[in-house]
Amino acid sequence: MTSRNLAAGCRAQLATILIAGLLTACQEATDSPPPAPEAAPPEASKQTGGIREAPITIGTTLHLESAILDDTRQINVWLPPSHAEGDRRYPVLYLIDGALDQDFHHISGLAQLPTVNSLYEELIVVGIQTRTRMMELTHEPSDPRYIRDPPESGKSAQFLEFIRSEVIPLIESRYRTAERRVLMGESLAGLFVTEVFLKHPEAFTDYIAVSPSLWWDDKALAKASANLIAAHDGAKRHLYLTMADEGGTMKVGLDMILAAFEQSPPAGLTLHYVDRRRTETHASIYHGAAFDALRKLFDLPPIDYGEPPWYLVEGGQPPPAEDPGNNG
Repeated sequence: MTSRNLAAGCRAQLATILIAGLLTACQEATDSPPPAPEAAPPEASKQTGGIREAPITIGTTLHLESAILDDTRQINVWLPPSHAEGDRRYPVLYLIDGALDQDFHHISGLAQLPTVNSLYEELIVVGIQTRTRMMELTHEPSDPRYIRDPPESGKSAQFLEFIRSEVIPLIESRYRTAERRVLMGESLAGLFVTEVFLKHPEAFTDYIAVSPSLWWDDKALAKASANLIAAHDGAKRHLYLTMADEGGTMKVGLDMILAAFEQSPPAGLTLHYVDRRRTETHASIYHGAAFDALRKLFDLPPIDYGEPPWYLVEGGQPPPAEDPGNNG
């Protein structure tokens, strides 16, 4: 065989091998599942002189495309550090007005507290962004003074459906959640919490309403509260209710609801009412009230530290040093 024929034969054999290899690779790519996506790179850090800077990450933001709202909403999630291990399940606190520029940070900070002091149970915090609060957090008005054309309010039922049908299933599919679901909000969000409790008590197990805007629609929700409460079942639930010094129709509405509870208390309900009308303002009430509510709803037995150390006892003396000669 001439050198020219030998070279041609080698080229043909090499082409055959390459084609066979490509066909095999294509078949494997078709039969095999796609590779797992690479892990996201760590947050960027930078070095300036002798100082290294890195951002602080306290949670995860999920951007939920809602078919019900026809909008994309920010859902912020804070997890206890222990969620990363084991199979423990956690109560979930659903926070209305829970965007990063709303109430997420200071409420998630309260959830972090028991991870270092065991004061109350650990729980997951889910912050739900509101966009047009008057529209999303109020029921449809009947008093003509509150009706606008085009409407500027009255979509609370739609917002609740968004939470029940889209937010809760999303959270329960991604995280280890327990049966207890808490709904929390202040001001208009407190009105929303109160409305959900009165009209749809089965939606959550625990409710925290801080300074609810019961003035809305000339106290319509408060006026209906006696009949709504009378229709409740006997399931075990908790309601934490408090108000600051707003007075006026807010105070009147609150007193009407408290009277309705006194007249016909649901069998399974534990009502925690804290009167802050002389001690707090609308601007100051939320954080302290939220802390108090979590302590009441998720309280843990105090830690037994045993006998106090010598330095906490008046005139106490440190124990004698151990004699090294007695160590054998």
